[in-house]
Amino acid sequence: KSTPWDVKALAKAPKHEWLDKKSKVQSLVYKGLPYKGKSTRVFTYYASPSSFGVKGRKFPALVLVHGGGGTAFSKWAELWAKRGYVAIAMDLAGKGAGRKPLPDGGPDQGHPQKFSTIDEPYENQWSYHAVANVLLAHSLLLSLDEVDAARTGVTGISWGGYLTCIVAGVDSRFKFAMPVYGCGFLRENSVWKASEFGKMSQVQSDKWHKLWDPSSYLASARMPVAFLNGTNDFAYPMDSYAKSCALVRTEKNYSIQLRMPHGHIFDFKEFFSFADQYLKGGVPMPVVSKPELKNGKLTATVKASTKLVSARLHYTTDPHAKNKSRPWMTKELIVEGNNIKGESPPKEATAWYVDLTDSRKLLVSSEVIVR
Repeated sequence: KSTPWDVKALAKAPKHEWLDKKSKVQSLVYKGLPYKGKSTRVFTYYASPSSFGVKGRKFPALVLVHGGGGTAFSKWAELWAKRGYVAIAMDLAGKGAGRKPLPDGGPDQGHPQKFSTIDEPYENQWSYHAVANVLLAHSLLLSLDEVDAARTGVTGISWGGYLTCIVAGVDSRFKFAMPVYGCGFLRENSVWKASEFGKMSQVQSDKWHKLWDPSSYLASARMPVAFLNGTNDFAYPMDSYAKSCALVRTEKNYSIQLRMPHGHIFDFKEFFSFADQYLKGGVPMPVVSKPELKNGKLTATVKASTKLVSARLHYTTDPHAKNKSRPWMTKELIVEGNNIKGESPPKEATAWYVDLTDSRKLLVSSEVIVR
């Protein structure tokens, strides 16, 4: 599949310069792609477990992709380094330390750069640079001695989750991807449906959808994907989300959480267990099959290496357009070994799913079923 990116060129480690190699969380700049005819540099925090007393010669590594209103977060890199991962967190808004604009930074991450540039060359559009900068950060990591090149993953939050969905389909070198909130089909239902896509002509909307919507890339993902979102997310609603998840043909896991808040939240415990599972050989998270309905009864099977403690059915009967405010009803389900059973959701349910908690108090769920 052809994409706007020269993936081969982006697989080479970019030229970089360390700004601070003395602090526990270090910083550097690396060379990005040209923007409006000028060369760019990307500001980045880098954290290694060795700076925090974690022993090892080769570490697994994560690329951390911030969302809208975010920047390179040193705290985020530090959090993962303390857990035994090399972590790289780059700024995707043309800014440096303390969010100061870089003289040679790439595009800012406002809505004009994301949506209003659709008639301009790729090179003037934010999504083009943001995805390229994630791939370049990955190539940089892979070139470093202390990184185990066979164990790298990517995770992103909000717009970073959106980017993670695209990157999963573009960069097959990652061993796992964990988008938080972000998804595709944004013109069909999302917080930008009216405000941004509503202003575009059909031709512009089609072009944006083909070039920059994650739905154009998710089916190409070659690695396991762990999807995390909240039922009432203001930006990425459950109908668009379910359609996006369905495109992925590799191993999938879900942690759909009731009314999960939206923000740059770095420490959901499920994040750590998913990463440990795929990059450190940690105890796998349970996987819930697609629930089946028959004669008013719901059944689902679970693949699990931990004990299952409880399970619930969650459903809503309100329309998808009201994703942010619609109420969800919850019913307890019965857990018998690795099987879940109970009453079916009502026929008028517009979206529903099953979740379960295991003996580690970790929450996973089935896919969301949308009607």
